[in-house]
Amino acid sequence: MKNMRTMKFTRTALKNLFSPPVTRPYPEQPREYPERTRGHVEIDIDTCILCGLCSRKCPTGAITVNRAEKTWKIERFGCIQCGCCVETCPKKCLTMKNTYTQPGAEKTSDSFLKTNMPAPAAKPVAGQTGAASAQKPAAGQTGAASVQASGKAEA
Repeated sequence: MKNMRTMKFTRTALKNLFSPPVTRPYPEQPREYPERTRGHVEIDIDTCILCGLCSRKCPTGAITVNRAEKTWKIERFGCIQCGCCVETCPKKCLTMKNTYTQPGAEKTSDSFLKTNMPAPAAKPVAGQTGAASAQKPAAGQTGAASVQASGKAEA
């Protein structure tokens, strides 16, 4: 009985000795992912309008859009690569790359600053016309409304 076990082991050892390795030499030969692999979200910040639809559609809340600071931020380890943000983007500036996020010792987030976004156009206050709407707020409005309408803060 002991002799049979030794014979089975010898057969397995000889088979493994003369066969090519099953694993891939990773650093020298990186893995090629299939076409439909969901990897990580990439953004073309130049075409982004910072509408915030991607952050509202994200089920985990990994995407944060701040129009006031003109930033788009994603927590890479909070993203589940579902692709909802890519599908809802009206400008199609989000894409899914078929490579994965690099591993790290701590959770980090990628932040992108939009530098070429034009300032919002001044909107006239209802009931007033021309320069009067940019100089003082209408009755019943706060100073914040005048900041939005004129584009500068009043002291």
